[in-house]
Amino acid sequence: MAHWSLVRAVAASLIVSLPFGGATAAAATSLVDVLLVPSEATDLSPPSSNPADNRLGGFISDLAYDRTTDSFFGVTDRGPGGGFNAFAPKIQQFRLDIDPTTGAASNFRLQQTILFKTADGSATFDGRTPLALNGDSSVLGLSIDPEALVIGANRHFFVADEYGPSVYEFAPFSVAGVTEARFVRSFDVPARFMPLDSLGQRNYEAERETAPALVSGRQDNRGLEGLAISPDGLTLFALMQDPLAEEGLGNQGRRSRNARLIRFDVASGASTGEFIYQLEDIADINVRIPGTANDFTANQQGRQVGASAIVALNDHEFLVMERDTRGVNPETILSGDVEDLTVGTKRIYKIDLAGASDVSGVSLIGTNALPVGVTPVSKTLLLDLQAELVAMGREIPERIEGLAIGPQLADGSYSVLLGTDNDFSIEEIGGTLFDVYTNRTTGPVGGDPLGRSLFATQIFSLRADLPEFTAPVPEPGGLTLGAAIVPLVACLWTRRKRLSLYSRSSDKLTCISRSSSITASASSFSNVAQRKDSPRA
Repeated sequence: MAHWSLVRAVAASLIVSLPFGGATAAAATSLVDVLLVPSEATDLSPPSSNPADNRLGGFISDLAYDRTTDSFFGVTDRGPGGGFNAFAPKIQQFRLDIDPTTGAASNFRLQQTILFKTADGSATFDGRTPLALNGDSSVLGLSIDPEALVIGANRHFFVADEYGPSVYEFAPFSVAGVTEARFVRSFDVPARFMPLDSLGQRNYEAERETAPALVSGRQDNRGLEGLAISPDGLTLFALMQDPLAEEGLGNQGRRSRNARLIRFDVASGASTGEFIYQLEDIADINVRIPGTANDFTANQQGRQVGASAIVALNDHEFLVMERDTRGVNPETILSGDVEDLTVGTKRIYKIDLAGASDVSGVSLIGTNALPVGVTPVSKTLLLDLQAELVAMGREIPERIEGLAIGPQLADGSYSVLLGTDNDFSIEEIGGTLFDVYTNRTTGPVGGDPLGRSLFATQIFSLRADLPEFTAPVPEPGGLTLGAAIVPLVACLWTRRKRLSLYSRSSDKLTCISRSSSITASASSFSNVAQRKDSPRA
């Protein structure tokens, strides 16, 4: 199959930046390069007997940029195995070098790994489902599936959880030089978003096919997928991946295009409005798919097409990453399913809330169309990422889930970063987790004597003209997140192909100073030092 030759061609280095010579600098928005972060690397969380726990993978379920420290934050989701395995979701703080002329990203350096903790720090949040962790499908407890992340003006982390759906605030807290994200509060997500089953009970595990079945609220595994914050830090926006289960013409939102965007007041945590974000019509997507055999069906409109990230340009305009559920990932390369590999859409849109209707009191039950007088957010195409990747001869990963506006470039344009969730390069087969390699083979989790390569995390660099962008302003005296690069150790492969080791002095708030947690070394990468590849999300 042709796509396997591409997988092998792309798998060639450890952490490498691949310039795309065909991208035109004159374009309003263009793809510049891709940076690959190997899953063979380890993060800085406490060592675990489970090798997947320390794997530097799956960490861009969302992406945030902190302008005050010039650092990036990625967040994992619930971990490998679909929420049935113990895993501590985490935030990975890292640095990149952004070329001031082209916007190309290089030189990945991991700064710290931050775990989600209770308010007193006595317990850690867990990625297992409510039923698996708590034994009760109606109790969230410490179950968390982070899918979106922003940094507030107060330097706190705001996180969207898909299990609820929930929006949480966590504060950075230093313990013996190690930063934790400690729980502060939950936001008031409107009740209509909570999953209810056919018995009228809140049920975070219910699906269309289960008994009792899901009847309303967020679709299973289709909850809050994006968070954005206004430049002044006063307003938070949370975007659903897909329509609510009760909205649309039957089939639990699967035939609808109408996803909801919730607005929150940060001070009170209360919701102050809702707007409709309309997904691209599958009729338009199908036009781009050769033939008809792999077209999207009506039931896939609000299920296999969805929003995966949002970032604020100002207080009313945003960038949104919209994608389908197709593309290369550990699952699809094992199945080889042609439909799963036939991508229809990976696009960035600019949206505007000006003129959009507040639909807080509007029901869309039984209709795929908007009621008369209801205006959705306006939406214009910023970049067709799929077309850019095809033009460059690259494979298209499924889960492009992180989106952040990075530093301003020399010509006044901005660096824009996209990231993939590679599912830790792990797939569950028959109830057992296996590492999945880029040559379409599997093995036990945690090391490979054959020297095969895991799927890397991909970070796409774009440059974009964004004259409407307003940079956020932190609160005076807000906590500093990593004001310096801290006992940081990361192996990286530069453009000159020189393996180097980084170590810097510690910072009193955000450093991780435990040398025992720093496990990366030049020798530990001996089997992956000539590879680059593509992932999933």
